[in-house]
Amino acid sequence: MTVGVHPLAGFDKLLHYTVPESLRAQVQVGSLVRIPIVNRFHLGIVAEFSAPVGFPVDRCKPLAGLVYPFPALPPDLLRLARWMSAYYAAPLDGIIETMLPAAVRKAASLKQEKLLVVARQLTPEEMAELTRRAPAQAKAYAFLRAQPRPVLKSLALERLGVSAAAIKGLVTRGFLREDSRRVERVAYADDHAAGEHVAAQPHILNGEQQAAVDALAAALREPGFGVQLLFGVTGSGKTEVYLRAIQEALAAGGGVAFLVPEVALTPQTVARLRSRLEAIAPGHRAVVWHSMLSEGERLDGWLALATGEARVVVGARSAVFAPVQNLRLIVVDEEHEPAYNQHETPRYHGRDTAIYRAKLCGALCLLGSATPSLETWANAGAGKYGLLTLTQRIDDRKLPFIDVVDMRVEAMRQRGPATLSRKLLDAMHGRLAKKEQIILFINRRGYSSAMQCRKCGHVEECPHCSVSMTYHRTDETLRCHLCGHQRGAPARCPSCASPEIRWRGTGTQRVEEAVRRVLPKARIERIDTDTMQKKNRFREVLAAFRAGRIDILVGTQMIAKGLDFPNVTLVGLVDADLSMHVPDFRANERTFQLLVQVAGRAGRGDRAGEVVVQTFTPEAGAIQFSRHADYVGFAQTELKVRKDFGYPPARHLLHHLFRGPNPEKLRFFAEAWKKRVEEALGEKVTLMGPAAAPIEKIQDEYRWQLWYFCNAPVTKIVAEVARLRAAFEWPEDMIQVLDVDPVNLC
Repeated sequence: MTVGVHPLAGFDKLLHYTVPESLRAQVQVGSLVRIPIVNRFHLGIVAEFSAPVGFPVDRCKPLAGLVYPFPALPPDLLRLARWMSAYYAAPLDGIIETMLPAAVRKAASLKQEKLLVVARQLTPEEMAELTRRAPAQAKAYAFLRAQPRPVLKSLALERLGVSAAAIKGLVTRGFLREDSRRVERVAYADDHAAGEHVAAQPHILNGEQQAAVDALAAALREPGFGVQLLFGVTGSGKTEVYLRAIQEALAAGGGVAFLVPEVALTPQTVARLRSRLEAIAPGHRAVVWHSMLSEGERLDGWLALATGEARVVVGARSAVFAPVQNLRLIVVDEEHEPAYNQHETPRYHGRDTAIYRAKLCGALCLLGSATPSLETWANAGAGKYGLLTLTQRIDDRKLPFIDVVDMRVEAMRQRGPATLSRKLLDAMHGRLAKKEQIILFINRRGYSSAMQCRKCGHVEECPHCSVSMTYHRTDETLRCHLCGHQRGAPARCPSCASPEIRWRGTGTQRVEEAVRRVLPKARIERIDTDTMQKKNRFREVLAAFRAGRIDILVGTQMIAKGLDFPNVTLVGLVDADLSMHVPDFRANERTFQLLVQVAGRAGRGDRAGEVVVQTFTPEAGAIQFSRHADYVGFAQTELKVRKDFGYPPARHLLHHLFRGPNPEKLRFFAEAWKKRVEEALGEKVTLMGPAAAPIEKIQDEYRWQLWYFCNAPVTKIVAEVARLRAAFEWPEDMIQVLDVDPVNLC
């Protein structure tokens, strides 16, 4: 018997091995096996049971071993890996490694606990002799004999106060036996047990929710692939619809994958899922899946899914690769979020990958958002996806009132740049007087965006990247948020020696300081990547905020979406323009989505909500449409612009990035490559560039880019570009990366 194996050894080639007689009953397509390559052993995935015609089977080496007695990659995941390799022009071995957690690839050991069991009953005479010769052993034996079931060794040592040597002596003499059992490491189990999050118990559905649930139940009862978009305003009860759909899928014997965009949202989602699953049927539970878990937690969760012990996974984009058995439903919450896009090789989009996996499994993919991506909205409009709509908040709660403040007028009123407007300050005073909570959002961490000399104009920049360094006031440092370079903030301008070097712009630290200055009695907490370094810090802060121990939360996009705090009645957007003025055709879309999502955090309880938006461009379409939560109007306007300029979703887009230490060399090879593509593809693509990237240098590497606008099916373009790229002679010091359907254009 011969098998083809994809090695996880840094190269993309199928190798063939014979299967020893002892492994033939267990090896399957998708099995994780150990294989010899030259004089070392590596891991590989069995891809097929055959060898090419005329292949010298007698020269094949045998498999060295089998890691797990079941497939590590189910057939649907193996087919998904092949599709991703072709669609995203990524090496297959890298995709397989992405699908398998590191702990799984390492075949990490399972956590074990030692149990003590009485192996032989002692006679009264033997017990008396043991008491005389070894009183500690006698004490331990008497305790264990009185227990109705085996006892943890660690517990026995703690309770009895005896040494491990006493237990060992009893085992050596055959009086006790040590057994082992597997201990599963369950992520966020403490959150659920402590009840830190609101349990998602069933509630009465309104008419729109019931219609959506009925449509999804009908789709789940009929086997076959489908995509549904659940388009609902913030606070309309989309999560309840998700949970009813999950209940339907589980009742039919299927498995479920629930994707959320941010790791930060996972604890709340897990707590809701677990509470509902317990209400549905005892024994159901949700496995957590994301990159911030320990290796042990990842391994145990993977094993629970791969063996069918658990049928639900909830996590970030990589949860789309979880080995859920009989997958029947994939939920992609907040499907519009850029966080679903993987920015490192292999580059993929979690939402699109989820849709294709659902297609392979004959499952239903449910996309949900209050502000769908324009690509998804266009697909729903074209009839490719079903559309379910929720236009009302649950319990007829009103959408928050949005007040737009023109900061140009505010600057004149306050005779200088203002961090907080008078309107926002008055609203904060009023809400705090009523014991209500506040969220202040700004999409930039640190104290300010830069330090600039007022005399000569010098701006402190990172020596390794072509960006200004961010000023952090707490420790008087400048930090580059791209490469991590850090140095002390200068007291004088390095260029002209003037002491007039000051911060410019606003960050979360500066907002926090301004709030503490005007509201000294308020309990304030800041959430950004600088303050959330400890593993559980984010969860602790959210729990304190939910319990009412924090009045004001200042933060970045970590607090902008998905979180549900009923006592939050005021949301302030300190600088709504930040996401609008970037070199990206999606800038207006992202600004609109961000404003609507952040505004949706207000008024989710019984009290009306209010949102104050501070902006220097109040007349911008994204701000005006968001003010009225008019997604349909915004989408119609923006889709027309996209069509006029040929941007997605009108056409597919490819981004080709070239990196290296020599900018002139980059430009030369990028232009030579462009000519090669134009000669080969002609009118199938429209090329723009090459040109320097918006951020021209990162970590001492220069960056040039080329854009492909596809006038033919994107799969054919990608395949042709991949073929040309493999034949092109690239210099050794130049790295080039192809990104299909890119999300980040900088």
